[in-house]
Amino acid sequence: MYEDILLPTDGSESMDAVIDHAADIARRRDATVHVVYVIDDRSFLTLQEGMQASVLDELREEGETATTAIASRLESEGVAVHTAIRKGNPADEILDYAEESAIDLVVMGTHGADHQRNMLGSVSQKVVTMADVPVLTVNIAEE
Repeated sequence: MYEDILLPTDGSESMDAVIDHAADIARRRDATVHVVYVIDDRSFLTLQEGMQASVLDELREEGETATTAIASRLESEGVAVHTAIRKGNPADEILDYAEESAIDLVVMGTHGADHQRNMLGSVSQKVVTMADVPVLTVNIAEE
């Protein structure tokens, strides 16, 4: 049922529970986990061109660090992994990647208790409502 699992990451340290869920499902199903980091370029489009390149390089490096760390952890647990870094609107890029890569399940973190964020819409909210595949959300709200 689940052969390809998408695990989007924002590079935060609060991803442990999300990784644990994805790893558990992947091991039980002999599935591949696709770890994706999306550079949200909307926040720095107003910067000068030279600064945009610098910020983009910094965020790409952050993405490489995040995806490599998660991939290493999953591989050490016997899970097959693919990594990718994309650029654009995070929710749109996650949805596009899921479609392009024939993803069967998305496992992602959410800050479920943040009512203001939920009212305004979040990445996980958009993915949950727009995805053509099941989405497992794991509450990573800091206590």
